[in-house]
Amino acid sequence: MATPKPEISVVVPEYMGKTVLRALARRVHDALAPIAVSYELIFVNDASPDGAWDEIAALCRDDPAVVGVNLSRNFGQHYAITAGLTKARGDWVVVMDCDLQDVPEEIPKLYAKAREGFDVVLARRVNRQDSFVKRVQSKAFYALFGYLTDTKMDAATANFGIFRRKVIEAVLQMGDSIRCFPLMIRWVGFRQTAIPVVHAARPEGKSSYSLVKLLRLASDNIITFSNKPLKMMTLLGAGIAAVSVAVMAVYLVLALMGEIKVAGYASLILSIWFVCGALMTMLGVVGVYLGKVFNQTKGRPKFIISEVIGCEEE
Repeated sequence: MATPKPEISVVVPEYMGKTVLRALARRVHDALAPIAVSYELIFVNDASPDGAWDEIAALCRDDPAVVGVNLSRNFGQHYAITAGLTKARGDWVVVMDCDLQDVPEEIPKLYAKAREGFDVVLARRVNRQDSFVKRVQSKAFYALFGYLTDTKMDAATANFGIFRRKVIEAVLQMGDSIRCFPLMIRWVGFRQTAIPVVHAARPEGKSSYSLVKLLRLASDNIITFSNKPLKMMTLLGAGIAAVSVAVMAVYLVLALMGEIKVAGYASLILSIWFVCGALMTMLGVVGVYLGKVFNQTKGRPKFIISEVIGCEEE
């Protein structure tokens, strides 16, 4: 039998975080108890290889507010978030990471700000407790993404925030096969703001995002949210054509003046290589876009849930 609808749903994608799940559940409870709002805590296990699902199942047995969602395989963080959103029943939805760097004690502050009339309140990590390399990678990603999509991005905000029910429904209506929760939140609009929050150091382990994964995430989302790379390739092609015409005119004038004695083999070969390289780059960019369109037209599910236990269990 389903439990009554909660005021707040807390969605937590989980991967390699088994050791902190119980502490996270306790801290969420302690943070929300003083403001006396009903809540549910949804852990989404993204096929974590550390046996986290057993720990989530135990938490569901011990605490009726905990919901466990188990994915059939590893789909990725943002797909796990989407899966959790489909199970969230609260009027307000909080999304946060499972590594305790997003501080549960900040949820009441986000909720209070949202009650002032905002639909989206993002947590702004003014003093990020991440490594220098990760901070640089994050800033580079958002700077590049902002440039290629003509939008203003803030590297200090990520998944952590609180969102009104209608915002979550709008995000779920987006049929994009490639998911990135923060970018989708910005795209749907509504009345948004951000407030400073405490950002904690990771208690143990390290981020599962390698440089390769970050680059893949960046390229996928730039292609999904923007066609500016195609426009840039068009401008590049037009620029090459203009330079070629100019060089041709110069050589024609020099030939008529009798200044060219021996045909330039080196310049010819370099020109061929340059033009061919530019053409291959343009075709590659177009091919990537076509590949993404192909994946979108397959209509495959964005995630597959193998099991749900807890409050949603019939």
